[in-house]
Amino acid sequence: MNKLAADMNIGDNLRQLRKKHKFTQDRLVAKLELLEINITRSLYSRYETGELNIPISVLVALHEIYHCSYDDFFQGLKVTTDGNTQ
Repeated sequence: MNKLAADMNIGDNLRQLRKKHKFTQDRLVAKLELLEINITRSLYSRYETGELNIPISVLVALHEIYHCSYDDFFQGLKVTTDGNTQ
């Protein structure tokens, strides 16, 4: 399974998008399962906390569920001039 690099945390954006669409984690996981993304609520929770990298396949499925721009997943992330992230 392909994963994004762990040098930035998009977990807060994942949580905000989920709440914006008024989904619980359980409901979101059920919607992901309809797209053949089989994960548990506990595993998804770890994406939101930044504990785990989110697989690209899950990101693509979330894009379909939310009908959002991919930019929405990366909103507010910045790279400083020294190469670190904020």
